[in-house]
Amino acid sequence: MKYDFTAIEKKWQAIWEETKPYAAVTGDTTRPKFYGLIEFPYPSGQGLHVGHPRPFTALDIVTRKKRMEGYNVLFPIGFDAFGLPTENYAIKNHIHPAIVTKNNIANFTSQLKMLGYGFDWDRCVDTTDPKYYKWTQWIFLKLFLTQSGTGSRYIKRVELIPSKSA
Repeated sequence: MKYDFTAIEKKWQAIWEETKPYAAVTGDTTRPKFYGLIEFPYPSGQGLHVGHPRPFTALDIVTRKKRMEGYNVLFPIGFDAFGLPTENYAIKNHIHPAIVTKNNIANFTSQLKMLGYGFDWDRCVDTTDPKYYKWTQWIFLKLFLTQSGTGSRYIKRVELIPSKSA
C-alpha cells in the first residue's frame, strides 16, 4: 500500500485548523505553563529558506513533549516585518511595501502550516500591525523617559524645514 502523504497531510492540516489543538488556554490554572518562543521570521523574501526550519523544529519538539507532559503550552508565531530588506525588495519589484509584506506573510504562513508546526496561530504577531507597534512605541518611550529622567534634556521638538522648492 502506497503512503499518500499529500492526502494525509491535507486531511490532518484541515483538522488542526478546525480543532486548534495547539492553542494555549488562557486562565488555565490547573496545569503548569510553558512558553516556547522562537525568533520570529523576517518575511522580506518570498518564502522560507533552510535557516528557518532548524530552530523551529527544535522548539516544536520541546513544546510537543511539554504538551504530552500535561503543560499548558504557549508557542506563538509572528513576523518581524519592518525594515530595509522589505523596502529594498519593494523598490526592486515596483510593489508597495505594505503589499509585499502582506503577501510574504501569507506565503510564510502557508509554508509554516504545511510543515505542521504546533504554533498557536490565534496569537500570531505582525510587527506592522498598528495594534502591535503602538505598544512597542509606548514601552520605548516609557523606558527612555525613565532612563533619562524626565527626558526633557533629550527630546526636542522637531520642526520640518521647508525645502527650497516649496
